[in-house]
Amino acid sequence: MTIGARVLKTGLAVAIALWVGQLVGLGSPLIAAIAAIFTIQPSIYRSWMQILEQVQSNVLGAIIAIGAVWLMGNTPILVGLVCIGIILLCIRLKAEDTIALTLVTAVVIMEAQGQGWSLALDRLAAILTGMVSAFAVNVIIAPPRHRNRFLKHVEETQTLLSRLLRTVVSNELKENVYREEQIRLRSMLRKLDEFYDLFAEERVWRKRSRLKRKRLLIVYKGMLSALERGYSLIEAVEEHYWAVSTPKAWNQLIDRQIEVLCGYHEQLLWKWEGKMKPGASSAVPPPEASILLSEMIEDRLGEDPTSRSRILVIMSSVFSYEDRLRRLDKLVEHWMSRGGAEDDEDE
Repeated sequence: MTIGARVLKTGLAVAIALWVGQLVGLGSPLIAAIAAIFTIQPSIYRSWMQILEQVQSNVLGAIIAIGAVWLMGNTPILVGLVCIGIILLCIRLKAEDTIALTLVTAVVIMEAQGQGWSLALDRLAAILTGMVSAFAVNVIIAPPRHRNRFLKHVEETQTLLSRLLRTVVSNELKENVYREEQIRLRSMLRKLDEFYDLFAEERVWRKRSRLKRKRLLIVYKGMLSALERGYSLIEAVEEHYWAVSTPKAWNQLIDRQIEVLCGYHEQLLWKWEGKMKPGASSAVPPPEASILLSEMIEDRLGEDPTSRSRILVIMSSVFSYEDRLRRLDKLVEHWMSRGGAEDDEDE
């Protein structure tokens, strides 16, 4: 088990919040530590948005709590009713992520009213101290590099996708092993989508860098789309291939076409990473293969409509995967022709 940067930064943010709280003489530095835990986010942009939302909702929650105590007191029933009201208000404001810390703010302030207004303000200051400490840690200490994580995850996902595609027709893997790998691939695709969103959210201030980032995001979106279409091909083969009685020639043809597409996908990533020799071209599948597959479908017109429909579904997935790979090839070529070496990308 490895300890990630976010885990370490959470611990560091808690320690700094406690230290700052003690340094400035807060009465409850522990509350600052709780606020720091809630504020740490996987990206700088989300940390900043979290700060804005937390400050707004917590100040609003503090005002509601102080007003409720001033008008009606701080009985347990009243505290519970105020919490319900704050939850409904946060949902109304579409700030669901801030509910937990806002409730903490309201409860500690209402509980402190019996000891004076100064203690209530002290606890609100502790919460703000924790949020600021967490944001500072997230910005200064090992800021997230989502581009590198995305590319590494793309390579790992393509390797697993290729292994499953190459065995989905030949049926060489054990059933339990295949299912475990398929579940892992689905999970990796979801994670990859999250990494893409995190990278897309990051802000770049220089105009030239923003334009470069937009072009880069288009290429990354093409990588993600190609992987998703490859997974759709696996599902199509699983659902329809074994339900059709196909001739041996069909089996060999579809298996060979999938093998060609896997190699093409692999070489596209090599090209992007600069691993291919200058002047070398990717293993683009010849158009004749698609023509042969189409002719195979035409030869099966005399079969029952169900079998023909199943074959069409599989062929549609093959064509879709190939189309996405060809598009990705064009995007990579365009990026490289513009001199957009990835190592020069500005964060």
